[in-house]
Amino acid sequence: MAARGSFNTRLGFILAAAGSAVGLGNIWKFPFEVGHGGGAAFVLVYLAFCFILCYPVLVTEIAIGRKTQRNPVGAFKALGFRKWAIIGYLGLASGVLILSFYNVVAAWSFGYVIEMLQGNFGIGNEFGSFISDAVKVGLYGVIFMSTTAFIVSNGISGGIERAAKILMPSLLVIIVGLLIYALTLPNAMEGVKFYLVPDFSKLTGDVIYSALGQAFFSLSLGMGALITYGSYVDRKENIVSAGAFITLADVGIAFIAGFMMFPFVFSQGIEPNGGAGLIFVTLPGVFESLGPIIGVICGVLFFLLLTFAALTSTVSLLEVPTSYVVDEHGVDRKKAVWVIATIIFIIGIPSMLSNGTVDWLSSFITLPGHENAISFMDFVEDLAADSFLPVGGFLIAVFAAWVWRKENLNEELAHGDEAIRGTLLQKYIDFAISYICPFILGLIAVVTILDRFMGINLVELILH
Repeated sequence: MAARGSFNTRLGFILAAAGSAVGLGNIWKFPFEVGHGGGAAFVLVYLAFCFILCYPVLVTEIAIGRKTQRNPVGAFKALGFRKWAIIGYLGLASGVLILSFYNVVAAWSFGYVIEMLQGNFGIGNEFGSFISDAVKVGLYGVIFMSTTAFIVSNGISGGIERAAKILMPSLLVIIVGLLIYALTLPNAMEGVKFYLVPDFSKLTGDVIYSALGQAFFSLSLGMGALITYGSYVDRKENIVSAGAFITLADVGIAFIAGFMMFPFVFSQGIEPNGGAGLIFVTLPGVFESLGPIIGVICGVLFFLLLTFAALTSTVSLLEVPTSYVVDEHGVDRKKAVWVIATIIFIIGIPSMLSNGTVDWLSSFITLPGHENAISFMDFVEDLAADSFLPVGGFLIAVFAAWVWRKENLNEELAHGDEAIRGTLLQKYIDFAISYICPFILGLIAVVTILDRFMGINLVELILH
């Protein structure tokens, strides 16, 4: 078997893994989740869940990958638990399905960069017709998927690591630059106040549940991406501290994104809970109000930021099935990448057409307990991102603690960090993986599946 490749530097691994976590969920979804959740109270709950719940799962995934030097399916086989490879197959399915619709949203972002360059601030009012233009969105989608495939085809150090070292600092520079400018706008401090001063009266069961789901989704857990990246990490790497840096980078960028967004929103007197439309419908008008030059600069930079964030995630999503095909079937990396990318693009075509282009895909299915039909793209998101991921995370925690066993996990974590043995942090990771993570992730999975597919809001039933 050909050499699998590896990360050349610790920084490269941290940036790549953080890039996998940092994506549309941080820049696009996080701010409007904060808006729906009442601001700062949501942020505090989200931050707590990232470290209490997600960090232990994150280091566990990396440890499994590094121990086995295999893809998410091969990792469980290499540990001697072939039946548990179902977790890897579930991760593969999640990654493929998520990338199929993620590429569509990434195409919108890239398309908006082009529109902003042309000074077309009216695109926000034409969002519906823009996303239903299959030719235009399809072209942007081909460009985006091809860029993703090009990066992944160049290997770990020459492709993924090199791209992460460019994209992640660029993303941070853009977001900080926009933040500094946003704080100079009139009424910006009202946005900062909404974002940073908690109103705990807004904390409902649904808000806490949303914060939990957002934390788990934003860190790319449960789909095998971090098992895959972990498999390219040197045995001497301290994955306990690397995991902390990855978590910090992810929550830090999400936090700064919100910090940037709300001054823009409040400067125009816009409601902060506008959902996905806040980004694609409302913001172009906000940029227009800044004047023809500043508006174009801010608009281009913002949607470039969104595009870069999407790219760091699509790279990791494509690497998961690529590593499987290369490891398990001995296919040449470049060939595997381009074939898989083409297949995933084709799988994503119904999602692309389900935003007003094709009526039956746009009103694909009315699920039990729901009044309105949802699009094919929303159905795939509900299935893969919202349901498969917490199930995958639950199974990984159960496997690590009770099948592979904590002793073996601790032994792997101690490689590169002998000092962790017997520490409070090690004991916490043990306890979290054994009890907290399986319980909460199992609960998220049950609550989500009941809500999305049967219309039963368990949180509301319990609280009321």
